[in-house]
Amino acid sequence: MRKSWLVFLLIAFIFINHTAGQQHKLFTEILAKHIKGGLVNYKELKNDNRLDEYLNQLENTDPDTLKRNEKLAFWINAYNAFTLTVIVDNYPIESINELHTGGRMVGHLLGKTVWDKEFITISNKQYSLNDIEHNILRKMNEPRIHFSIVCASISCPTLRTKAFEADRINEQLEVQAHEFINDKSKNSFDVKNRKAYLSKIFDWFDEDFGISSDEILKYISQFLPENTAKEINSHLSEWKLTYNDYNWNLNEIK
Repeated sequence: MRKSWLVFLLIAFIFINHTAGQQHKLFTEILAKHIKGGLVNYKELKNDNRLDEYLNQLENTDPDTLKRNEKLAFWINAYNAFTLTVIVDNYPIESINELHTGGRMVGHLLGKTVWDKEFITISNKQYSLNDIEHNILRKMNEPRIHFSIVCASISCPTLRTKAFEADRINEQLEVQAHEFINDKSKNSFDVKNRKAYLSKIFDWFDEDFGISSDEILKYISQFLPENTAKEINSHLSEWKLTYNDYNWNLNEIK
């Protein structure tokens, strides 16, 4: 009898862990279908009813019942899924900046950007994309979220073809960090002249990476090839940082 109970508990444990690792399986199916090279086929995604099904799944989840890694995966996926939704709901557009009241500059000044709109309902609570990014994800003390949430623009991190899952979130975040920091269209390093040309993300959210240029570079260096990292850390104070212009064009498959 005891042996039977042990077998039952083992099967239950395997089932629970497998299920926990597949909470965002539907989102993975959606991403795999409509993303290629980090770019999105919004025209086809607009007609995929599974996105609404996944949003409904998110809306009926109580994040307060989730453990830390589950919350991290949940909110990153939620940010990306609702960003995709706001684009397809307004498609065709050339840039997410078209969705701000009064345009990008006026929208930011008035707090009327698409990121300020509370169009997201989760567990009967209203959220904006800014709420998710600044009031939830950034407060989880995980800088790698900045390489994982995507604002539907060319200069953003690229969208994965797989959803984030709690059981492998650290590995996924690590891959995102390596890919983003080593993407020469977003970050490049002139070792000879000790100049770093960085994404504006490191400027906008500098406090998440360090309190000085030296600390930001030191953070970045852990994801760079060994030779470049060694050169940076050996001469931190000699490096000059320049932030690249941000390309807000839609991250769309043409």
